Amino acid sequence: MNRIIRTMIAGAVALGLAGPALAQDEVIRMGTLSWEDLTPITGVTKAVLEDHGFTVEVTEFSEWGIAYAALVKGDVEIMVSQIDYVAHDYWNRNKNRLEKISPASHGLYQGIAVPDYVTIDSVEDLNENAAKFGNRIIGIEPGAGLMREAEQAIEDYELDLDLIEGSTAGMTAALKSAVDREEWIAVTLWEPTWMALKYKARFLDDPQGVFAPPQSYYWIGRKGFSEENPKAREAIAGVYLPIADIAAINEAVNDGQTMDEAVADWVDAHADLIERWENMKSY
Repeated sequence: MNRIIRTMIAGAVALGLAGPALAQDEVIRMGTLSWEDLTPITGVTKAVLEDHGFTVEVTEFSEWGIAYAALVKGDVEIMVSQIDYVAHDYWNRNKNRLEKISPASHGLYQGIAVPDYVTIDSVEDLNENAAKFGNRIIGIEPGAGLMREAEQAIEDYELDLDLIEGSTAGMTAALKSAVDREEWIAVTLWEPTWMALKYKARFLDDPQGVFAPPQSYYWIGRKGFSEENPKAREAIAGVYLPIADIAAINEAVNDGQTMDEAVADWVDAHADLIERWENMKSY
């Protein structure tokens, strides 16, 4: 919405000249998880909604169960989620009380990755090069979905490598150290992430399909949100953030910016794209 028009409307409301639809409090309660793939989508969509005149209140949750419970209860109205695989249990359990608003991005993938100088292409090639990898695959936090899939890959491919449990920070440090020395290393990784860009890591082919295929992100909401908030729904539906842009925003954060600063820079650099999003609105 043009900021001058928005100012005129605000003045009309203050003078009592606007109708009830304009006088209502346009606050959107948005939930998110503080993960590097979700926070850029949340931040960009928040900026777009605010440019349309909404006030956006963002609540961060620590895990999907709490986030979905808050959405169903109405403590938050919308959030972005991967509903195909990563959070499909929570979506399936609650979808009768929720609605899918619009796709927000596509391409989330997780698997086993190696630096680009490593001369193998497939998970099937790990065994014959096990010694070069120190007979291990460097993992992240135990219990993560990625770790469960990596354990399944070791079983299905009959790999003679140990999956090392640890933390995301520990895996990142191991990857950096190996790349600095151009040593062979295999890690559990995901896309989008700044690590794939910074360390030029690539995923090994998975011919048996152990790892889930590329997944989409969707804005979801409590049932009835779109009908009750058509203007907000149209603004949200216009937003689509490519995986590469999510990774680039996080790379800027890793280089020292705050997430708010990185999102603001992205929004400024993509003003023409955001204008095209706004021109797609139908209200």
